[in-house]
Amino acid sequence: MTTGRVSVRVPATSANLGPGFDSFGLALGLFDEVQAERVDDSGLDVVVDGVGAGTVATDETNLVVQAMHATFDELGEARPGLRLHCRNGVPHGRGLGSSAAAIVAGVAGARALAGRPDDRAAVLDLAARLEGHPDNVAAAVLGGLTVAWTEDGGRSSAVRLDVDAAVRAVLLVPGESLSTEAARAMLPDVVPHGDAVRNAARAALLVVALTQRPDLLLTATEDRLHQSQRAPAMRPTADLLEALRAAGHAAVVSGAGPSVLVLGGAAGLAELDDLVPVGWQRMDLPVDIEGMQVSPGR
Repeated sequence: MTTGRVSVRVPATSANLGPGFDSFGLALGLFDEVQAERVDDSGLDVVVDGVGAGTVATDETNLVVQAMHATFDELGEARPGLRLHCRNGVPHGRGLGSSAAAIVAGVAGARALAGRPDDRAAVLDLAARLEGHPDNVAAAVLGGLTVAWTEDGGRSSAVRLDVDAAVRAVLLVPGESLSTEAARAMLPDVVPHGDAVRNAARAALLVVALTQRPDLLLTATEDRLHQSQRAPAMRPTADLLEALRAAGHAAVVSGAGPSVLVLGGAAGLAELDDLVPVGWQRMDLPVDIEGMQVSPGR
């Protein structure tokens, strides 16, 4: 049975977390919310408030709409007329999973409008296929810390872990944006074997650090596969990252950048401000433990 109106809330996410390239994700307490309504005709009415208002597309090229249409097609359902109200809180082009949030909201919203059961595994898999990689999508769907992977057949899955209660997250967001495609274009096709081994060890250690041993976060967030390679595209980010880590803070590039994520205890994070240049916005955010939330529309 189909339903007429739903509301979907999806958190911001930070992917990679240093060594966990294209695999690790962390959900953060900053949200996009989409109210979706099925309408009788075949029309489309999209309203965008908050981040992207006035610049985000309000036609069929809107990412939420594209994800909804892809979901209806996958379910074998006719595409209905839609009325959407998107309230965006996740900054765009800052490495905070804005595209993953939009896609997850669209997939989950369409499934709910089609009367399909709440199936997070199904949402994750389709959203990952639409996004092209599962790291941000997994954290957006499941909340908490996630480790995602894609099977040989193309299906994406993830496991969710609880983050140690002592861990706090601070986002440092610059004024300028960077496209994920531009950042990915800078990555080499081949990396030294020693760097790959080092990253594998750090990624395994990071799971322990985030869930049990926050004192190991500085060592566990070391990366040699993608952050320095992307530095020429975001020099202010690279300089800030170097300064923070030299001062003992577990700082990483958030996703493809250019935002910086700093993980640690509350006392240590209080000392960040003297290291942050003018023009960067500090956002102290909790780890979101719920992931996407779907409810009857208001």
